[in-house]
Amino acid sequence: MRFVIVGAGRVGLRTARILQEEGHEVTVIENDAEKADRARSEGFFVVEGDGAGEEMFEQADPESADAVGALTGDLNVNFAACMLGKHYGCRTVMRIDEDYRGDIYHKFADDVDEVVYPERLGAAGAKTALLGGNFSVIADLTAALQLTTLTVPDESPIVGRRVTSIDLPEDVRIYAHGRAHERMTIPLPQTTVEGGDKLAVIAEREAVPEARRLLQGDGAAASES
Repeated sequence: MRFVIVGAGRVGLRTARILQEEGHEVTVIENDAEKADRARSEGFFVVEGDGAGEEMFEQADPESADAVGALTGDLNVNFAACMLGKHYGCRTVMRIDEDYRGDIYHKFADDVDEVVYPERLGAAGAKTALLGGNFSVIADLTAALQLTTLTVPDESPIVGRRVTSIDLPEDVRIYAHGRAHERMTIPLPQTTVEGGDKLAVIAEREAVPEARRLLQGDGAAASES
C-alpha cells in the first residue's frame, strides 16, 4: 500500500517508519527544513512544503495513495490535508489533541475517516487507523508491552467518568473503548464510561495488574481477551 504522511514530527515520522518497515511505500510532506532533512536521511521521499497547500500536496502524488495521515501539531493544517486527500479518494486519518472541546472535535472529525490522539495512542494507533484496522486487534506492539481488553464492572470506580479524565500511571494507556456488543474504537473526548463497557489498554507487562485494579476495582474479576 502507499501512504502520504503530512508532518515529520515525532508522531508522523515514527508512523512513517512503522509503515515502511512493514513494506509499505511512504511519502512525507514537511515544511520544516530540519525535519524534512531527517526524514530524507531515513530514506523517505519528502515533499518540502505546506501539506495544507494544494500545490505541495499534489507533488506527493495523492492519486496513487491509499491513505493520507495528517499528523502535524496544527489542527487546521491536518484538516485541510485530509480534505485534499478525500478529494483524491484517499482514506483520511487526522491527528487531534485530546484537550479540544467536543464541539470542536465534531466540527472536524465528522468529515474524516478516523481521528487519532497521539497523546494516548502514538504511532501504533496512527498506523492502525491508516490501514483501516479494527482497534480490538493490534499485532505490532513491542515485546515490552501488553494489550489487554477488560470489561468494566458496574462497581468500578471509573463508572461515570470521561475516558480522557481517568488517572493512570505513565506506562498505562487506554487505547480503545466500546459499549457491550459494539466494535471498539478510539473514544471521543466526551466519552463517559458505563458499567459493561470494554476497554483496550496498553501497558508495560508489570503494570497490567495495577491497571486492572484501577479500572475494574479491587474486587473485580479480571477479564482478558
